Amino acid sequence: MEKAHHLGVDIGGTKVAFRVEAGAECVDESAFRWDPRHSAARDLAQLARHVGELRTRIAAPLRAVGVAMPGTVDPAGRITAWPSRPEWNGLALDESLRALFPEAAVAWADDGDLGALAEARASGCDDLLYLGVGTGIGGGLVLRGALCPGLGRGSFEIGHVIVDMGGAPCVCGRRGCLQAIASGPATLRRAAHLRGAPATFEELRRALHEGQPWAVTAVEETCRALAAAVSGVQELVHPQRVLIGGGFAAGIPGLVGLVSDHLAGLARPGQPPLPVEPAALGGLSSLRGALALARQIAP
Repeated sequence: MEKAHHLGVDIGGTKVAFRVEAGAECVDESAFRWDPRHSAARDLAQLARHVGELRTRIAAPLRAVGVAMPGTVDPAGRITAWPSRPEWNGLALDESLRALFPEAAVAWADDGDLGALAEARASGCDDLLYLGVGTGIGGGLVLRGALCPGLGRGSFEIGHVIVDMGGAPCVCGRRGCLQAIASGPATLRRAAHLRGAPATFEELRRALHEGQPWAVTAVEETCRALAAAVSGVQELVHPQRVLIGGGFAAGIPGLVGLVSDHLAGLARPGQPPLPVEPAALGGLSSLRGALALARQIAP
């Protein structure tokens, strides 16, 4: 009997990644970069071409497709905000995906949520908080092995938890969101302000290694904000572990340890701090999570 084929798709602002598995075996893995931005219709046509090429390569029907999506999607399945590709705002995502894969079961979820699902499976932890610290801050929560709040109920937007009422303005229109304080660009802006001159990522890394005060203070504030957000989640739902990933976090030596130190400083009697560890899957977490979602909807 032929094994069922499951497809994971990670739709990003600059590229799209695919992975097909039959059973536990990867049978196809590919990616493409979006053409210069024109319209959602042009993007969907480009996506359809690559899906067609993928079908030709695997020469087998797909049982289920899981899609990781970074934009905000309303309960009706329509994209309401995607800063990286605003041309997609208003697109009926649900309808568009089902048109691409008419023969398969299809589901989509936030890329941070699916990153958390994949990291939970990889670490063997069914109650896990995941933070992805990069250009923005994404993340997800898995409780008893399932995504929280769950499919169709919105995403786990920890990047828009307010950690400083008088903090920096966020792209969402509020002030003091975790993303506005602890993302990679936010950290670099703060570093430049403290330095009195622009600071690149490499300059920040080098200055941090040298112990220069402007770099240390900029990163400490980032880690303090991350710890505050984690502490709030811990008080509400009590995950067992915190994993931190994302390109910015992975590139700053010692960031995970600093978050752990600040979290310990926020502990209260009877509530020991959560263990904080680096994420295991790196940039693959959302794609692997999309595959896990496909297997979940149609084993």
